Formats: sequence, structure tokens, C-alpha cells
Amino acid sequence: MAAPDPEAPLTASSRAKDKSPWNWLLLVPIVVPLVPAFFNGDSPRLFGFPRFYWLQLAYIVLGVATTTVVYQLTKRRGDR
Repeated sequence: MAAPDPEAPLTASSRAKDKSPWNWLLLVPIVVPLVPAFFNGDSPRLFGFPRFYWLQLAYIVLGVATTTVVYQLTKRRGDR
């Protein structure tokens, strides 16, 4: 049986073994929208929209930003 090629792309099983602590940041965009105190109210309004509606868009931005940060911190670079 031949030794695995170090230049070969990562398989799904090798990527699943990533135990980086940065992955815990992915809980932030899941937990933050579940806190009722953030959206329990009408004011402040932003461009005439109540807080609930513009916070939904802010949660999307939070999720994208968090996912991007975790990806950048955990991706494998070169021979690392």
C-alpha cells in the first residue's frame, strides 16, 4: 500500500478532524438572535424600520462576518 500523497487535496474525513478552538465562534450567530432582549421593542428605528426588521439584517451580516473570520483562521496554508 502506497503512502498518502502530501500534495493530494484534503478529503472530507480529514477536514472533519479539525479541532480548532476557533470553530466555537460559529455559535455566536446562532445564540445572539435567540436573545429576546435584543429585539423586544419598537425603537430605535433605522430609516423608519422598527428594530426587529433591521436587526434581522444585522444578524445576517454577523453570521457572514463570523463565518469568514473562522474560515480565515482555520484554513490550512501551504505546508502548515
